Amino acid sequence: MNLREWSLVFFTILGQMSVGSFLVLGVAHFFASRKKGVEAADRLSDLALLAIGPVLILGLVASIFHLGNPTNAYRAVANFGQSWLSREILFGVIFAAVGGLYAIMQWRKLGSTAIRVVIGWIAAIVGIALVYSMSKIYMLETQPVWNTLMTPVSFFTTTLLLGGLAVGAAFVANYAYVQRKDPGCADAQCELMRDSIRWIAIGSIVLLGIELLTLPIYLGYLAADGGVGAASIGLMIGKFSWVFIFRLILAFIGAGVFGLFLYQTALSPGREKVMGNLTYAAFVFVLIAEIMGRYLFYATHMQITI
Repeated sequence: MNLREWSLVFFTILGQMSVGSFLVLGVAHFFASRKKGVEAADRLSDLALLAIGPVLILGLVASIFHLGNPTNAYRAVANFGQSWLSREILFGVIFAAVGGLYAIMQWRKLGSTAIRVVIGWIAAIVGIALVYSMSKIYMLETQPVWNTLMTPVSFFTTTLLLGGLAVGAAFVANYAYVQRKDPGCADAQCELMRDSIRWIAIGSIVLLGIELLTLPIYLGYLAADGGVGAASIGLMIGKFSWVFIFRLILAFIGAGVFGLFLYQTALSPGREKVMGNLTYAAFVFVLIAEIMGRYLFYATHMQITI
């Protein structure tokens, strides 16, 4: 793979992780506010919210290197009505802008809560449209390996899996910050963190199950299709077999084994340090696994000429 293809790996992974983080964070804030109040929920999520923007911007910067001439990047949105690539870029910019506006308003407590909620919903919907646009770009008749339901399923699975674990890691880091800066509210934050991570662990195990269930179905479809599908499988189990196997091992350990231990640890107060280390490890393992999976996505595709 060349630099242009690697730029797509990091753009799609970082972009999807940003959208997933925003969605998971919104759900966590909703339930935390009902359990401990809006102020405690804000203290749990505000710092994590501010970290999403830089991650998305890094992804957008990476995408520029895919263009033959980055100075002409602005022209890529000119065909919004017909091109999924134009829609992807436009939705990415809008998500960054609206999400950034929401983050600033939430951080500075500008406007009413109702207005911030509306802006947050708009950002979430645009983010979902961004991930969907990413998947539709690859669903072409000339790309039969990509032109399946597996592409949007895998993209949205990555979105929620990476987003959830990234938020979990952010909550752990935020709790350490709260302990130092405002010990008086640390107990409430600890409870909210453990509750959130427990559900993130459940989500990770479920999403891993979806990945492991859809993978053999997808490989079976490619094998039955023959031609380029069989050739793609040949690359997965041949030239790139070590990437394929190592990716599955990392995903299973990160989302499955660590997810199970995370759930059990989050049920037991007083084990926050162990839980924090497990959360960081799960995020790193799954991040590497998803990067390797996206590498395979680009490295093993086979194009046909119509």
